Amino acid sequence: MNRRDEFVEQMKARLDEWNAEIDALSERARRAGAEAQTRYREDIERLKQRRDETRRRLEALQTAGEAAWDSLQQGVEEAWELMRKAWRDASAHERETRDATPPDAPPSHRPPGGSP
Repeated sequence: MNRRDEFVEQMKARLDEWNAEIDALSERARRAGAEAQTRYREDIERLKQRRDETRRRLEALQTAGEAAWDSLQQGVEEAWELMRKAWRDASAHERETRDATPPDAPPSHRPPGGSP
């Protein structure tokens, strides 16, 4: 497997992980109170937009010639970093919501190992 194929496969696996995390966050949003649901929805929408942008750039990378490889790879990595930032923001919002939740409320789920 060449360098490009390895990079593409690695990014596809990461996108699969992000999809699972977005699904888990969506489930937690469904269980949250009305006020928290608004913030969850905004965060989830931002995550989906970043995921879709990363996927589009990855698709362009797959079909690009060697001359465009470095530039497109950098674009995918930049999109990935923006997605990571969106996840960190969503995680911070979730912690704020959890900290504001009464003690008798069920605990929220946190992704394994912190933010992906």
